[in-house]
Amino acid sequence: MIFLVAGLPIDQYLCLFVMKKKVIVLGGSSGIGKATAERFANEGWQVIVASFDLSQCLSVVNHLKGEGHFACEVDVRNDEHLKNLHQTVKEKFGDLDALVNSIGISQSHAVIDSDFSAWDNSIQVMLYGSVKACRTLVPLLKAGGRIIHVTSIHWERVSKGSSAYGMAKAAITQFTRSLAVELASRNILANTIAPGFVNTPMSVKADGGNELDTDWFKDNYIKYDHLPLKRAAKPEEIAGVAWFLAGPDASYMTGSIVTVDGGLTITF
Repeated sequence: MIFLVAGLPIDQYLCLFVMKKKVIVLGGSSGIGKATAERFANEGWQVIVASFDLSQCLSVVNHLKGEGHFACEVDVRNDEHLKNLHQTVKEKFGDLDALVNSIGISQSHAVIDSDFSAWDNSIQVMLYGSVKACRTLVPLLKAGGRIIHVTSIHWERVSKGSSAYGMAKAAITQFTRSLAVELASRNILANTIAPGFVNTPMSVKADGGNELDTDWFKDNYIKYDHLPLKRAAKPEEIAGVAWFLAGPDASYMTGSIVTVDGGLTITF
């Protein structure tokens, strides 16, 4: 496990801890997580970008506005990685103001006729990874902190091959509600964002094609009006909702599911 910090004299670096709010973005190396890291940095927060791909984390951190951001490599399935993450964040940052969990993998596996270990990977990464990450990092959250999980409309919708993905997202949604109840005494607010189609690297399938460019998407969701806004979201549009949930205007929201899907789930 490797941790790197943008280069600053140590006295200047330590001063940042006092002056800035701090957020950790799990899955912050690409897609919605990357856009979220950029939004918080643009708003003056100190950002910890974490994912299994250190090189991508570093690329994101090196382009963030401001200084003192932090990149770390962590596989949420690995207990030792999580233990080291807790210790390093505690030593270098002290505490956190917000935790944004945007970890996600998109793999299609039949509910019955598929290799179980391959099917189970989505559960291990997204569900148990989210639970373990929260058990690791929530003790570092300040009173009044925020937990924001990025799930999917798949938490309540179904498509072929998405059973593990949907089960993980549904379980994370319920887990977030449990966090909201159990952490209310510390005034820590926990909410989920449920996006629909978003134009991210996860839109690119195994054959290298982007599902948003297919006739299937254009016919179902644009031509026949199943997606009222007739386009996928940009990652920045989901990041904006994460920013709202971390801010003062969301101070009476906890256990909520914020659907950001261009109207997809209101149609039939």
